[in-house]
Amino acid sequence: MLHRTAGRAQPPGCPVPTAPPLRIAAAQYPVAPVGSWAAYRDKLAAWVAEAAGAGATLLVFPEYGALELASLFPAEIHGDLARQLPALQELLPDFLNLHRHLADSHGVHILAATLPVRGADGRYRNRAHLVAPGGGIAWQDKLVLTRFERELWDLAPGEELRVIETAIGRIGISICYDIEFPLIARRQAEAGADLILAPSSTGLLAGWRRVRIGARARALENQCYVVQAPTVGTAPWSPVVDTSRGAAAVYCTPDPGFFPEDGILAEGELDRPQWVHAELDFDLLRRVRSDGKVVTVQDWPRQERQAAAPAVVVRT
Repeated sequence: MLHRTAGRAQPPGCPVPTAPPLRIAAAQYPVAPVGSWAAYRDKLAAWVAEAAGAGATLLVFPEYGALELASLFPAEIHGDLARQLPALQELLPDFLNLHRHLADSHGVHILAATLPVRGADGRYRNRAHLVAPGGGIAWQDKLVLTRFERELWDLAPGEELRVIETAIGRIGISICYDIEFPLIARRQAEAGADLILAPSSTGLLAGWRRVRIGARARALENQCYVVQAPTVGTAPWSPVVDTSRGAAAVYCTPDPGFFPEDGILAEGELDRPQWVHAELDFDLLRRVRSDGKVVTVQDWPRQERQAAAPAVVVRT
């Protein structure tokens, strides 16, 4: 596993931050058949140890990375969209307990790779679990489903948008397609999320680029950090993650003197399994909202007033 690192930009005359930066690691995670639960446990443990050993305190795994667990079942199950869903529920308790153990052992927060979870209504929802040291778990379901999820896989959309209060700050989670819709991230930012996690899984570069564009736009609009973490590689045995393209990245608002001009704090090498690291300075983030060359957070209400009424169609 490789990892890339980006430090924070410090503007001239900026005071020393009052809080230490948060070191984050975003995974470009390769989905592969695991052979046994022990093999999966060892793979995940190695990835967590690598990131924690490099100083990361928040680790972000991708959307549907946990579907490699379907390879533990016979082909007639892991190759069937409907049959793999109830089978995966059998592994959910062990999956969560493993993440609890790793988070506690390394003293880190982990956004586990997403996994469809059966609700009380019997429907399955694409769920991301955020696991804290000490065993606490919170979750966010995907709200806006892709055509594949809705039409072919019959997943159900999430019912509630959440912001998670943690020891390292308030965190929003916008799973893949969700980050392409501005009002989802906006509501999370309004609830105090300075950091939005966007785990993703896309079979084409076009899909990864759509998520990437959305993530960068949400960072600009809300002057917050957005972290994208994708699956990579090929898994021809899986009808869901058979091909995965992309690169992990950490985005911010483009503002020279505070942050990089392109709004990219760190970005990985396309399609190569690795960790991508960055330091997130929240004091600097708050300062750019008041002293930046643009202040989109302050100016957001201005466009809301203008856009409250329908657009007027005029003729040339």
